[in-house]
Amino acid sequence: MGPDYDIRAHGDAALLVVFGDSIDRGINDRVHAAAAAVRASPQLGPGWHPPIPSYASLLVSYDALRLDYAEASTQLEGVLGQMPEPARDAHQGTVVEIATRYGGDAGPDLEAAAQRTGLTPAQVVELHSSVVYRAYMLGFAPGFAYLGELPAELELPRLLTPRQRVPAGSVAIAGRQTAVYPLATPGGWHLIGRTDAVMWDVTRFAPALIGAGDEVRFVPRA
Repeated sequence: MGPDYDIRAHGDAALLVVFGDSIDRGINDRVHAAAAAVRASPQLGPGWHPPIPSYASLLVSYDALRLDYAEASTQLEGVLGQMPEPARDAHQGTVVEIATRYGGDAGPDLEAAAQRTGLTPAQVVELHSSVVYRAYMLGFAPGFAYLGELPAELELPRLLTPRQRVPAGSVAIAGRQTAVYPLATPGGWHLIGRTDAVMWDVTRFAPALIGAGDEVRFVPRA
């Protein structure tokens, strides 16, 4: 990977490896390749914590009582410097299918989204469910996966006034992304459907149904 990434201090006990500044599958492939290398590397001994991937960067925290910044940076550079450049779309996560009821009470913004995009509601559903999305990162709330990229025809800005409460399981779009709200929270995305899938369950071995790097497909249902 050579000079195509930048290692920066992130607080007093973490390093941020930056690969770019855009939402791009090729960049995200490199993030996940780096995360896999960090998890598997015998060079990183005690004092390192599991890496956290994002859109275009990787956060790797360490025990500041065991390592200082210079030691941590040198060790991490040693791991990343030995990595080959991954092929584009080389990272293949689990494919998660989300059965979704579109429109009506389940998707109160579907009609408005169709009007604003110049499409019919059926065309919105067809476009939204035609893509296999990448889960670029988790954030905002436990189990909330940012999925992309939404077809350009469906791109809409966030609501001017966010809802105070979005029901759990709501399928939403904003910008070039889509997501499923795992919990009842405030939210400013357009709600086009809802799923019965439980996105976050602390009793599961992996509480989040969708993990960073997974592939997601929305399947329309009545």
